[in-house]
Amino acid sequence: MHKSKIITIIGARPQFIIAAAISRGIKNHYPDRIQEMIIHTGQHYDDNMSRVFFEELEIPEPEYNLEVGSGSHAYQTGEIIQRTEQILIKEKPQLVLVYGDTNTTLAGALAASKLHIPVAHIEAGLRSFNKSMPEEINRIGCDHVSTLLFSPTQTGLENLVREGFDPGTLPPYHIDKPGIYHCGDVMFDNVMYFSQIAEKKSHIIETLGLEGKDFILCTLHRPQNTDNASRLNKIMNTLNGISRENQALFILPLHPRTAKMLPQLLEAKLLESIDKNPFFNITAPMAYFDMLMLENRCQIMITDSGGVQKESYFFRKPCLVLRPESEWKEIIDLGTAVIVDDDTEMIRDTYYRFQKEPPQNFPPVFGDGKAAEFILNEFVKFLDSGLQE
Repeated sequence: MHKSKIITIIGARPQFIIAAAISRGIKNHYPDRIQEMIIHTGQHYDDNMSRVFFEELEIPEPEYNLEVGSGSHAYQTGEIIQRTEQILIKEKPQLVLVYGDTNTTLAGALAASKLHIPVAHIEAGLRSFNKSMPEEINRIGCDHVSTLLFSPTQTGLENLVREGFDPGTLPPYHIDKPGIYHCGDVMFDNVMYFSQIAEKKSHIIETLGLEGKDFILCTLHRPQNTDNASRLNKIMNTLNGISRENQALFILPLHPRTAKMLPQLLEAKLLESIDKNPFFNITAPMAYFDMLMLENRCQIMITDSGGVQKESYFFRKPCLVLRPESEWKEIIDLGTAVIVDDDTEMIRDTYYRFQKEPPQNFPPVFGDGKAAEFILNEFVKFLDSGLQE
């Protein structure tokens, strides 16, 4: 039986997680049909943001590591395009798979599409409707050069239709006549699969002394927050204040960027107050299993991360979104997450409301936990058609 080659291009934490479900699906269901090769761009280069994820999630070792590292958006995107192009010319895959909304996503899609290699985009159709976010540019650009577009939500599918994609298009699909799908969320597949493993393998609850304790889980990593002194001071001052007033335990696994910026941008008095607050626990970045355990056991999540917003919903936890918008319209509409931005009053009011009346209604808007299986079935149909251009 003919084996088709697909190349998966990943470079950031959420992509490692989603890729695990696809790689697992190939191994379990299509080992004789699909040969997967992985390009790791090196966009996340901290070990806890990269290597640990590959080990824990049992993702196949990348055949290529571009080691792009940090840099401006133009540098990262340009380097990934240039280095990826040479690999694609050499390997000649039948399909290139990209995920999400990072510079890796856009660069991989551009490199493949310009070589006339079909692109499949997982997490297609998500929109914040804020083009000042680099992620929004990446999403839109990637969607419009893709051949197969898989949206995790109905809203995402509707966004694509508004932009001119035709939901009635029939195979054979190509870049000018793409296929769009509502498939459910691959991240949900993984949370269902890995949360049970995390219960056995993670010791983070014991390590941080959290057994039997209520705590709030916070993450902060987007440049609009970490690189803006005004926003960073407002957010951290508000969280520190809530923690001190209520002796509420806050756990903040800090992205390397945030850890670097705090001493540079926080006012000295605030930095000192945080350092002396026994209920404000700033930690190193978390490995995936540890993060799952913290999400499962916390009371409330406070984040500017798109992935953590979703994970709050998967674990049926209320969420405060430290951004002016969210690409996850469903959880905002359902009221399980609230956009608080950097507004001190909104953060405080929403926190206290969720403490008093946590949301109870979490309908299955992210699918049935079998999104990867659906996606791989469509891959095989597409590859078998032999008609892709």
